[in-house]
Amino acid sequence: MKPLDFHLLAFGHAARSMTRIVVLLLGLACLTVAPAWAQTGPTTALAPGALPASAAAQSAEPLRLSINLEGAQQPAQLSVAVQIVLLMTLLSVAPSLVLLMTSFTRIVIVLGFVRSALGVPSAPSNQIIVGLSLFLTFFIMGPVFDRVHADALKPYLDGKMSSADALDRATVPVKEFMLKQTRMRDLEYFLELGGYGPTAVKELPMRVVIPAFVISELQTAFQMGFLLFLPFLVIDFLVSSVLMALGMMMMPPNVVSLPFKLLLFVLVDGWHLIVKTLVQSFIA
Repeated sequence: MKPLDFHLLAFGHAARSMTRIVVLLLGLACLTVAPAWAQTGPTTALAPGALPASAAAQSAEPLRLSINLEGAQQPAQLSVAVQIVLLMTLLSVAPSLVLLMTSFTRIVIVLGFVRSALGVPSAPSNQIIVGLSLFLTFFIMGPVFDRVHADALKPYLDGKMSSADALDRATVPVKEFMLKQTRMRDLEYFLELGGYGPTAVKELPMRVVIPAFVISELQTAFQMGFLLFLPFLVIDFLVSSVLMALGMMMMPPNVVSLPFKLLLFVLVDGWHLIVKTLVQSFIA
């Protein structure tokens, strides 16, 4: 017998064995389902138009959907459904809160100015600048987040404080941080714009503190960006003057000044100085 014929014969035996196994399994399944189907069938004859008692009772009552959420019966707390809605809303506006109520705004604007002053619009990339700004924000806002956790979040999770009291206590350290970085003229402007009279610092509403803080952060960031542009602008002027003196008017000054700006930035350890200045501007 040839090897090919032997393999074909073995394959035929295996196929017949698998067919027998499948048929056996289908037969067992039919034998198992048949008694159950017989038990679920009608066992008693009913008069025409008559229904069983259980079916009549179910048809008389309307269908209802009951959802039980724990904590809904506590009068001093918000229900779990409302808390879930508030949590989802907070998660949706969390990026805006990070952008406008922390140090992120000043940091990301200053780092963007540094990249523009160097003349390299794609190095470092936007992902690196945003990531570095986020980690610096977490570092600077660490003490504030610790106070929020200790004064508001932990007592609320332990059940020692209501949600309203926890929210009031959580805004205190955040408001103190924003007021330290806010100019008085910006606060006075928004107080006047909102129709508020003379108001104590502790009683300032968040709808006044947040826009005043954002305007102050933008002003400070642009001032720092202007100071960062000055040394690189001097290099551009020097390179342009030298090229004009040599008669190389067709040579783009940016191409020649870019290596000198990068060399200056590396020699003075520019990233360390910028990060150090940013951190100290918030801590001081």
